[in-house]
Amino acid sequence: MQTVAHVDLERFMGPWYVVANIPTFVEKGAHNAVESYALNPDGTIATTFTFNQNGFDGPQKTHHPTGFVLDRESNARWGMQFIWPIKADFRVIYLDEDYQLTVIGRAKRDYVWVMSRSPVFSDEDFERMQAFIASVGYDASRLQRVPQQSG
Repeated sequence: MQTVAHVDLERFMGPWYVVANIPTFVEKGAHNAVESYALNPDGTIATTFTFNQNGFDGPQKTHHPTGFVLDRESNARWGMQFIWPIKADFRVIYLDEDYQLTVIGRAKRDYVWVMSRSPVFSDEDFERMQAFIASVGYDASRLQRVPQQSG
């Protein structure tokens, strides 16, 4: 699966709202999902993934996987480690030039995450990202919005 040509890791760091996805079992029913990245001194990426389970007022869940940049030329292919020693495939396959919208995919084309710097995600953007993920081999009918409260 083709990644973007280059990711400026420092610009990529910070919070991203998960606005649409083909969810893993952990994320089913997630509301207000936010993935936040911070670059560690050793080059790994400290990740904090939070969401409310099954509703905006549902219990908050937090996960802290660690990202490992596997392709240092592009910085676009990572291993994301939730449990040692497994590093899940994590590929930046779309990134706009303003670092406001990104798509994270996997070579297996089983899960995908559309993330934005803003919780607001228009129908037009959803349709555009749905067309994009279809163009890279996903079943785009499985893409679903992640409910976000904007404010």
